[in-house]
Amino acid sequence: MRLATVALAALAVLASASTALAQTSSGPAQRDRERQARDEASERERAPRLGRLRAQPNAGPCPFVKILYDAARYVELEDGRTAASAVGYTGEIEGVTAGCAYQSDDPITVQTNILFNLGRGPQTGDDRRTYRYWIAVTERNEAVLAKEYFDLVVDFDGQRTASVEEGQTIVIPRATPETSGGNFEVLIGFEVTPEMADFNRSGSRFRINAGTASATTPPAQ
Repeated sequence: MRLATVALAALAVLASASTALAQTSSGPAQRDRERQARDEASERERAPRLGRLRAQPNAGPCPFVKILYDAARYVELEDGRTAASAVGYTGEIEGVTAGCAYQSDDPITVQTNILFNLGRGPQTGDDRRTYRYWIAVTERNEAVLAKEYFDLVVDFDGQRTASVEEGQTIVIPRATPETSGGNFEVLIGFEVTPEMADFNRSGSRFRINAGTASATTPPAQ
């Protein structure tokens, strides 16, 4: 109500000023200035309130957002063989950007944008594959508070690799207005088998285009 009252008062003052200017001068230049002032006032009035709220600083720092190393890559290996010829579907979480917003006693809203690089090795057949990944909220360096799973449907369209960006919004309730976002972590990873996690943890890896390159055969003489 206070914002509406202030806005109406400002418009009343502007209208009075415009009337006074119109009475003192009616030349073309003056009319142009009046029209410009009216247009600028109208634009300010139409500006989304959400944009003004977002300009306010957060009540505290944002949660730390990171990719879990053990689940950062997805590599299918036929019969568990560690060879390029045994590679099926692959994936890497290449990077993530994030921002957050919260004031007063609002929950923390975290907006993430995740970049996935996906691949098809020699042991794949279909062009279409559904990868599964998760986002978890933890108390900083402590237990998982919540975890949600997402399906990433990828159409390779005849290609061996694909890149996909996907955004997800995470809402974290706070116990009190004094609860800072610095108390939380947001972790991201593929849903992987224990064998895949061990493979990642060992530092072994195949790139997303594993098994697709072949040696060049010299032309016949």
